[in-house]
Amino acid sequence: MQNAKCKVQKSKMLSSFCIFQFAFFTLHCPEGGDAMKGMIFAAGEGQRLRPVTDKMPKALVRVAGRPMIEYPLLLLRHYGVREVIINLHHLGEQIEAYLGDGAKLGLKITYSKEQELLDTGGGLLKAKPFLRDGTFIVVNTDVLIDLRLADLIDFHRAKKATATLVLRPDELADQYGSMDIDSEGRICRFLQAKPPAAPAGPYTKLMFTGVQILEPKIFDYMATDAGSAKFGTTKDTYPKMLMAEEALYGFRFDGFWQDVGTAERIKQVEDRLGKGSSRLHYL
Repeated sequence: MQNAKCKVQKSKMLSSFCIFQFAFFTLHCPEGGDAMKGMIFAAGEGQRLRPVTDKMPKALVRVAGRPMIEYPLLLLRHYGVREVIINLHHLGEQIEAYLGDGAKLGLKITYSKEQELLDTGGGLLKAKPFLRDGTFIVVNTDVLIDLRLADLIDFHRAKKATATLVLRPDELADQYGSMDIDSEGRICRFLQAKPPAAPAGPYTKLMFTGVQILEPKIFDYMATDAGSAKFGTTKDTYPKMLMAEEALYGFRFDGFWQDVGTAERIKQVEDRLGKGSSRLHYL
């Protein structure tokens, strides 16, 4: 009798586990069945972290005991994003030597090497062959964020968005570049750009966190002959999309976020993580 009960319990546990796995991979894999891919922007020169970054790429500067680039990589891995491309420029060979093919982190890493710094738009366009097959997530290397990517993916798909930017409230939003979203989350102002028929308010002013989820359709708003051109998504691509009334959305995030692009901000986040006042659920 006892053995029978154990078999029933094990069967229920196995069934629950299988359901969990099915739900997880259904959530994180696009309709084509291929796992969602990711990109990390890591080509920057890290000017705000000099003189440290004169001899070390910003991505390898340590934050709370690990190179900062590991944080976005571990976030992606936690949500089943295993194939990742990283753009490289300043001292990029050090990043490649440290991460290798990504196996030590349970990832498959590809590199996009930029002979000249291409900015965010040019970097994305150069990585198009890797990213063009389905939905992908892009994260800046110098961002720590306690974001549940599953919620972002749900929002993006529910809105049938071409691009969804993770946004946050900040008193200094105008100083760093603000945007407005309406009550449905649709972006109705991006920096100085507004759509031809801007909806009536109310609006919420927010700023970009450095995390976004994109569809390959974004490449339609990039010049096809600009494979080596330098241009930014915020100054060029997203304003074009807004003017074309493309499905450009903002996902509001009110949780823990920190830019670690300066020594002062690295110390701040190390203090918060060390004291336990903030945490990252994916570590």
